[in-house]
Amino acid sequence: MVNQKALIEALLFAAGKPVSVKKLKDLTGLNSKELRSIFEELQSDYLSRDSGLELREVAGAFFMTTQEDHAPFIKKFFAGREQQGLSQAALETLAIIAYKQPVTRLEIEAIRGVKVDKILDRLVGKNLIKEVGRKSTLGRPILYGTTREFLQHFGLNSLSDLIPAQKQ
Repeated sequence: MVNQKALIEALLFAAGKPVSVKKLKDLTGLNSKELRSIFEELQSDYLSRDSGLELREVAGAFFMTTQEDHAPFIKKFFAGREQQGLSQAALETLAIIAYKQPVTRLEIEAIRGVKVDKILDRLVGKNLIKEVGRKSTLGRPILYGTTREFLQHFGLNSLSDLIPAQKQ
């Protein structure tokens, strides 16, 4: 018989990204309560032995990651490797969508003051935003919103975890 705790640990390690509870249930046959118990036990194990790894829950999924205080060393380790981060323009556009969603391309352009067609295409391609409907106005423009991948990318459980927007 497979050690369920070791199995969950191995799956989270191998995934390299958050794994939904549903996916873990499908893979292991465990129920939500059993998974939660194993997850909390693993979290406790890592904390008690002052591990370089930790388990987090983000966007309804479990995730294995490194301790935050090791970040400078990990950055140094990966220095020089090509990264595909988000440009300043993409981050600005993404922030507008996150705070104003659902929002149209024209509404984003009115806030940013520049065209955002290509940026929207890139963000959709990275699965950080998606079409969430159409606005009930002339031309029925596409409405954009963030995705679960967005939450996972930024380590958020939900949009309510965003820092409150400043009033202008």
